[in-house]
Amino acid sequence: MKISRLIPAFAPAEGPPPRSLMAFMGWCLKGAMPVLLVAGVISASFGMLEVASAYILGLIVDVALSSDPATFFADNAVLLIGLAAFFLLLRPVLAGINASTTSVIVGPNLLPLVLSRIHRHTMGQAVPFFDNDFAGRIAQKQMQTARAVTDVVTELINVVSFALATLIGAVVMLLAIDVRVGLLLAGWLVIYLVFLRVMLAKVRVRSKARAAARAAITGQVVDTVTNIKTVKLFASSEYEDRAALKSMATYREKALAFGILSAWFRFGLIAIAGLLPVILIGTSLYFWTQGSVSPGDIAAAGAISLRIGQMTGWVSFTLMALYSNIGEIEDGITTLTPPHALTDREDAETITRSNGALRYEGVEFQYGRKAGGLIDFDLDIPSGEKVALVGLSGAGKSTAVSLLLRLYDPEKGRVTIDGKDLRDVTQESLRLQIATVTQETAMFNRSAYDNILYGRPDATRDEVEEAARQASAHTFILGLEDHQGRQGYDAHLGERGVKLSGGQRQRIALARAILKDAPVLVLDEATSALDSETEADVQAALEGLMEGRTVIAIAHRLSTIAAMDRIIVLEQGRIIEQGKHDALLARGGRYAQFWARQSGGFLRLDAAE
Repeated sequence: MKISRLIPAFAPAEGPPPRSLMAFMGWCLKGAMPVLLVAGVISASFGMLEVASAYILGLIVDVALSSDPATFFADNAVLLIGLAAFFLLLRPVLAGINASTTSVIVGPNLLPLVLSRIHRHTMGQAVPFFDNDFAGRIAQKQMQTARAVTDVVTELINVVSFALATLIGAVVMLLAIDVRVGLLLAGWLVIYLVFLRVMLAKVRVRSKARAAARAAITGQVVDTVTNIKTVKLFASSEYEDRAALKSMATYREKALAFGILSAWFRFGLIAIAGLLPVILIGTSLYFWTQGSVSPGDIAAAGAISLRIGQMTGWVSFTLMALYSNIGEIEDGITTLTPPHALTDREDAETITRSNGALRYEGVEFQYGRKAGGLIDFDLDIPSGEKVALVGLSGAGKSTAVSLLLRLYDPEKGRVTIDGKDLRDVTQESLRLQIATVTQETAMFNRSAYDNILYGRPDATRDEVEEAARQASAHTFILGLEDHQGRQGYDAHLGERGVKLSGGQRQRIALARAILKDAPVLVLDEATSALDSETEADVQAALEGLMEGRTVIAIAHRLSTIAAMDRIIVLEQGRIIEQGKHDALLARGGRYAQFWARQSGGFLRLDAAE
């Protein structure tokens, strides 16, 4: 096994992420801990060599002072060879092993491990989780938290393990020289650690506030850029600028508070670090005058005091960054670790190929409110039936589709597929049975080919192009070219497909649905953005696609659903009429009123009662 793969970079996590710091860190790092502990031991071993270097320096001084210069090299050949081997072999080899551990084993694997676990959990969240936040902010939190966890671990290995080993070794060495010198170092360490504890607790709090403010800027800016056309069409650049500046001002305030604390922290560190060489060298000189320490001991104490003084500044700044990262992790935990609102049961069944029989049984769902959604909703759709849902905005049409896709669970009643409660089947296998084409078409900033292939990733290129032909998309796709010169099916479509017209986006979405070849088809205004000529072509494709499938169609252009097997009229979440087009017209009820009020073939959503 290659050492670069000792940490499994993409191993899945076990269970949901905990919401406390240490438990969350354990969740992120599970499976990597043995390797990380070994890396810490290697770093600590290298730290002990720093103390050994000071000890060797003192030993050489004492040997030199007690030797005859004329015979010094001959009398101490073994010692000098050992000294050379220590500095030229042992120390560089251990340094290389330490560096390789960090840069080859830990560094490249830890970030993917943590980020993949956080991302998988985030992807499992229900739709309201994403509706209630900025997309950019969520993405920022994932990267911020994964990077912060990675930085905390690497700094613990590279700096904290190294420093602790050095300090422990220094205390032991100085105690061996003179107990009083060792105790003085221990007393200095107490002062240093108390200072760190007080200051780093404040760093942690202010870092968390700064991280939240920085993520808010990202969310605000991404939201503006994502909707830049709307910003320009409504001449709202100044308004968006003010909103961004407000977020930036909040960040500036939090960053300034952090910076002031940082300045005081550095001042205190330098002052405390300056005490150490004064204390250790001064006391060593005094004890030398008393005859209790040797000149070599003074050299060793001086070397170790200077090294620790330098190291404390380095370590303290590292600890400050570490606590800043801990603040960012805690901020990320708040956003990213809520439990999934919709989960698969442990014994959930995986559907292979559904017959497409759907049923709503006493369903009520009002989004936790007392208005909207569905109320006492019963609807039986046999396999292969083509049903249209009609009603004014807010009547419950989209809610019925969302419940079928299990984007939400009913507050009362149940929805079934082939007699199985949707809560008893896995979400992934359920959604594989349903192809959707909506008015708000979803496009990735990928190639046209990849966007269609999304319907069935194992499809061949010929199948992709045939689906595009059936959706009347093949011809315009061949004429595409992006800013990097990629053409045809390889051309990228821009974020959310902004480089395409509404009709082109819908035709690619339709091609995706055709390629998916699912037994249930949901059409939500699938042809609303098409011109008359293209609509005729697509309607013909839809007729072929609907053959042998269960279909639920939502349409405001009533002429497009007149030929459906059954039309369901909804009002305030209830079914008030249902039947074929001609029968409903003859009845003279609500559907007949809608038909009469059409303007250019569209149902007027704001039509009066």
